[in-house]
Amino acid sequence: MSTLLHAAFIRCALAFMAAVLFPAAAQAQAPWPSEAPEKWGLAIIDVETTGLDPGRHEMIDIGAIYTDLDGNELGRFFTRIMPPNPQRIDPAASAVNGYSEERWRALGAVNEAEAVAEFLAFHARVADGRRMVFTAYNAQFDHGFVSALLSRHGHRFDDHYTYFLLDIPSMAWGQGLKVLGNALLAGELGLPDETRDPLQHTGITGAEWNLSLYRALLGRLDRGPDPSAPVPGRATAPVSGSRRSPPPRLR
Repeated sequence: MSTLLHAAFIRCALAFMAAVLFPAAAQAQAPWPSEAPEKWGLAIIDVETTGLDPGRHEMIDIGAIYTDLDGNELGRFFTRIMPPNPQRIDPAASAVNGYSEERWRALGAVNEAEAVAEFLAFHARVADGRRMVFTAYNAQFDHGFVSALLSRHGHRFDDHYTYFLLDIPSMAWGQGLKVLGNALLAGELGLPDETRDPLQHTGITGAEWNLSLYRALLGRLDRGPDPSAPVPGRATAPVSGSRRSPPPRLR
């Protein structure tokens, strides 16, 4: 009996530690997307920033499109943000996103606190109880900036999104498209590249482009793999000295 009680205590202790120390991981537990897809969604997000370092640079806009797991849109959000330290702008960043203090003021950019309040209100309304998976092209980059912004204003990323992140190049890689660059992946999927015009390049155009890639990848899954394509790591001819046929390709 003491052994059973000890085991039960350990299970309770581990559950408590998971809930307290790793709340996002606990939130992301059952039911999993494969079991209850209607309880999950994707937060497809793209941000523009004043540079590459979320510890020094800041967001200047955020675009978000929330969808179900099939890529059907639930709602979208976009706002421009006045960075607290515009003097830290990297010239390479402004060449991509067209940022300047004067232009941002003319376009009605809000301060960080307003942006966070508006974004979290959107998140609560559109997520509506779904477990949302943060999804982006370079998820580590966008996650770093969104997490830093929320933290500066008293919020935790893990309170709003699951522990897991999805990045689009990894999804493509798993389908055999071993490319990482934006234009290269778009070309593989038969899609135009994201706009390079700094006056048109924003977080919402990036989120729209990310969603188009995600839908194209889902379409490839629906069509199935090309049966004539070689499967990496599988033999395509009998081993020398063997009379056996080559192993079948995976489908």
